[in-house]
Amino acid sequence: MGLIEVFRKRFLLNLLVHKELRVRYRGSILGMIWSYAKPATQFLVFYFAIGVFMQMNRNIENYIVYMFAGVVIINYFSEAFGNCTRSLVGNQDLVKKIYLPRELFPCSSVIVAIIHFLPQVAILIIGALVMGWRPGVTNIAAVFAGFAIVTVFALGLGLLGAALNVLYRDTENFVDLILMVVTWASPVLYRTHMVEDTLGSGWLMTVYNLNPLTPAVELFHYGFWSATEGITDPVPPHLVMWSVIALAVSFLFLVIGEATFRHFDGRFAQEL
Repeated sequence: MGLIEVFRKRFLLNLLVHKELRVRYRGSILGMIWSYAKPATQFLVFYFAIGVFMQMNRNIENYIVYMFAGVVIINYFSEAFGNCTRSLVGNQDLVKKIYLPRELFPCSSVIVAIIHFLPQVAILIIGALVMGWRPGVTNIAAVFAGFAIVTVFALGLGLLGAALNVLYRDTENFVDLILMVVTWASPVLYRTHMVEDTLGSGWLMTVYNLNPLTPAVELFHYGFWSATEGITDPVPPHLVMWSVIALAVSFLFLVIGEATFRHFDGRFAQEL
């Protein structure tokens, strides 16, 4: 049972994904085109508002690529984690009436988040190419590594959040508060060395780096921003080490999330 059972129920998983997408775009004329229009607009707004008007391009070369690379991966985490948390409550009729592995609902929410993540990456790639993006093998590998870390981390937290949200509906609001600060809790709009300059290299900096989103964002920076024209910044120190630790922490949260989900699984239909 559990997550392993999800792989055996791929047909049901596919149906849930299509259901979520149909509900999301019901009555929409443009449909999935909005998945491209929104990040493209966001990219242009960031370019002019922050890069040009606030002159951040003077402080960080190709700042728009640097920032948007972080924004894209954080947007993915936010959608995956938030939708996972609401997945059981949002599908309560199915949970109460049909027996199926309940992990299908959080997993389908992650897949929907991936579907919306891909257009954002496409816009990021186009913007990076304009800035002279010439990636090597290690840059591409870093992007996939960052994606893997965030996927595992978001699913683990999402399983935990979905289970708790059935029992305590305040969980959904608490998760929304967390998602409000994740952009500032990782180096999306600023450089990591700015944090170290303030916190020093002691235990506070270690705690900052233990957040899996921090190495994941830096991996996206290395994958996209560092490979653009004119960037000569070195790889953040110990990025490989912190990335491995981030993946381990993410899997730990996945184990905790799945264990909590299975523990309360028998109460879901009754509580809903």
